[in-house]
Amino acid sequence: MLLKKLIMNRSFRASLQQGIYTVINPFVRLLIKAGLTPNMVTTIGLVLNIGVAVIFVIGAEEGNRGDLSYVGWAGALVLFAGLFDMLDGQVARLGNMSSAFGALYDSVLDRYSELILFLGICYYLIAHHYFLSSLSAFIALIGSMMVSYTRARAEGLGIESKGGLMQRPERIILIGVSASVCGITSAYIGGNYKLFVTGIPFHVFETMSIFTIPIVIMAVLTNITAINRLRDAKKAMESKEGLAKESAPKQKAVSYKSAIHILSVVLFTFFVATVTGKDVHGTLPVSDPQDTFPMPKNIEHLMFYIQRTPNTNTICYELNIAQDGQLNTDDPIHPFWLRYAEEQGKRKELNFIQRKFAYGLKVKKLQRDNYEVRSVAYAKKVLYLRKGIDNKYHVYTNISNTLAILNRIFINIDGGTFWYPNVTFIELKGLNATTGKPVSEKIKP
Repeated sequence: MLLKKLIMNRSFRASLQQGIYTVINPFVRLLIKAGLTPNMVTTIGLVLNIGVAVIFVIGAEEGNRGDLSYVGWAGALVLFAGLFDMLDGQVARLGNMSSAFGALYDSVLDRYSELILFLGICYYLIAHHYFLSSLSAFIALIGSMMVSYTRARAEGLGIESKGGLMQRPERIILIGVSASVCGITSAYIGGNYKLFVTGIPFHVFETMSIFTIPIVIMAVLTNITAINRLRDAKKAMESKEGLAKESAPKQKAVSYKSAIHILSVVLFTFFVATVTGKDVHGTLPVSDPQDTFPMPKNIEHLMFYIQRTPNTNTICYELNIAQDGQLNTDDPIHPFWLRYAEEQGKRKELNFIQRKFAYGLKVKKLQRDNYEVRSVAYAKKVLYLRKGIDNKYHVYTNISNTLAILNRIFINIDGGTFWYPNVTFIELKGLNATTGKPVSEKIKP
C-alpha cells in the first residue's frame, strides 16, 4: 500500500510538472532566443530570493506588528523566484545547454536561495516578537537543508533518494502561497485580528497564523522527509551490500583511509588491522625503528601503551585502583597521556573528545575479575581484562595467532595528513599467555 501511494505521488508530481512545463515552455524558448543561459536564470532566482529577504528585513525595521503587507509582497516574490527554479532546468534541456557544472551550480545556488529566504523570515518574526514561530522557521530550515543533503549524499553513494513530502517545490509553494494569502487577508480583516474562544484565556488564531501555521507544518514534515529518506537509503544500502556478499562471499573489503577519516587514527587503525585477517597473512619481519621512543616507567599498574611516529607522546592504560586498594569495577581501566614531546614526560589527562571518540574504552563486567573491553573508536574488536595465573590483571589479545598479554602498540606513520595519514605498519608486542615468551607482529595495512 505504501509503495502504491509512493508511485501514485510520484506519478502525480510528474504529471503536474509536465503540465507546468507545457505552460512555461513558450516563455523558456523566448529566454533562449534572448541569449540567457541556464546559469544566468539560476542567478536571477538567487537575486530574487535576496529581494525576498530584503522585503522581510524592511518589514521588520519599518513596519509594525499589524502591517502584514510586507509578508504579502514577500510571498508574491517567493512564487516568482520559485518559477526560475523550473525555468533554469528547462532552458538547459530545450536549449541543449545541460552540463555537469550547471547542475552543481543550480544545486548550490538553490541552497543559498533557501538559506537567505529563511534568514529574512526569521529576522521578521523575531523583530515582531513571534518567537515560537521564528523557532519553527529555524527548525524548518534545518529540515529543508537535510532533505536536500540526504538526497545528495545518498546519490553520491549510488543510492536514489527522491521520495517524501516537502521537497523544494512544495516548500516554495507553501511559503509563497501562505505569505501571499496572509498579506491579502490582512487587507480585509486587519493585521491585528485575533480569534478568542470562550474559556481559553488566549487567542487561538490571528491573521499572522495564516503564514506561521504552514511554517510549523513545514518544520515537522521536512524533518520527517529527511529521516524517511535516510531510512530508505539504509534499506537500499543493506540490500545492495547483501547482494554483493552473496555474489562474492570470500572477498573482504576494508577501507583503512575511510575508517581513519571518521574515527581516531591510532586506535581505529590498530583495531581494524587486527580483525581483518591481515595479521595472519600480512605479517612482516619485525624491525625496530621505534627503539628510540621512551618506555613508560614507574607506572605500577600499567596494562599497555600506544605510541606513534608523529611524536613520542604516549597513551597509557593503567588499572584504576581506588584509595582502598581495590579495582574500580565500574571503570577498571584509566587512559592518560605521557607528554614526552612537549612536557618531558608529564602526565596529562585525556580531554573529553579524546576519551569519547578516540582513546577511551568501553568496559563491561562479565564475571568476577573478568571484563570485556572495547575501544570507543572501533567497538567490533574485543579485548579482555582478566587475572592471569600470576593472580594479576592483564589485557589479552591475539598476536601472531597466539593468545598474548598485550604490552605495546606501535603505529608507524610516514607522511600524509592528519585525516589521511600514510600508515606504513602497525606493530603489536606482548608476552605469550602460556609460555611467557615475547611475541610481536608487524601488520602492513
